[in-house]
Amino acid sequence: MHGFLALWCAVWGTVALLGYGRSLAGMTRAQRTVRVTGRIERLGEPRHGGSGKSGIPVDVSYRPPSGGQEVVVANDGDRDETITAAWTGREVAVLYPRGRPDAFRLTGDSQEGDRGPGWPAFALFLVYAGVVVVAAIDRGWPWALVGFCGPWAVYGAYHLPGNVRDTRRRRETLASMVAVQGRVIAVLEDVTTDGEGSTLTVSTPVVAFTTREGTDVTAYCPPGVPDAAGARGREVTVHYTPADPAVFSLDRVAEHRSLRTDIPVNVVALLVIASAAVAGAVML
Repeated sequence: MHGFLALWCAVWGTVALLGYGRSLAGMTRAQRTVRVTGRIERLGEPRHGGSGKSGIPVDVSYRPPSGGQEVVVANDGDRDETITAAWTGREVAVLYPRGRPDAFRLTGDSQEGDRGPGWPAFALFLVYAGVVVVAAIDRGWPWALVGFCGPWAVYGAYHLPGNVRDTRRRRETLASMVAVQGRVIAVLEDVTTDGEGSTLTVSTPVVAFTTREGTDVTAYCPPGVPDAAGARGREVTVHYTPADPAVFSLDRVAEHRSLRTDIPVNVVALLVIASAAVAGAVML
């Protein structure tokens, strides 16, 4: 068992060192990705029954970092685009490998393409997990409680104030939303098959609405739409944020209800994990 754990730590430690080395050398995918800001010039209507991975069809114009003429690109449905909310004039990100503008991706996520070395950090966590398992085998299972629950408790305590702020901010956002009428114009479907041959179909309704400011918006509906597969043509009430129509809700009451339980659940989970860590330390 110890030999297997030693090999485990050696392999994942090597992966972590290589990953951090590539990050320091500026060779990670995120570091080699060119990111420019584009503007949606035209948007189309998603094809009913198409894949939700294709994103909303749009034409986006941007100017290369090196200067030159403005470039117009379009998502062609085979790049797994992530534009899930679109309107004419919206700014989106255009990402492509350095020197390969033809391999572009479009995304409305302002943080995508600007990430740290996540995989090396995960490999380092796996090394730590191996060390904790060795300690638990050699010195007793309370070390597992201390080794795993202790860091998770510290992590949870560190992030809890941020979660509280995010919940408060979301409540304020919901309170500031205004309502307009919208219509589900298409339902996108993605079918996956597991190893046992069972199929799972994920239905994603697409809603179109016009803001009070006169902006025509097309967007993927949030999860939880009743009878999503048969929602095409349904009239819905859309509550949107005037500052950013991509932030909207079809059921503000349900979201308020969910927000009321978020913080208590986080606090209870933190107390349970911290108590397990303390119990393990007492039993050492």
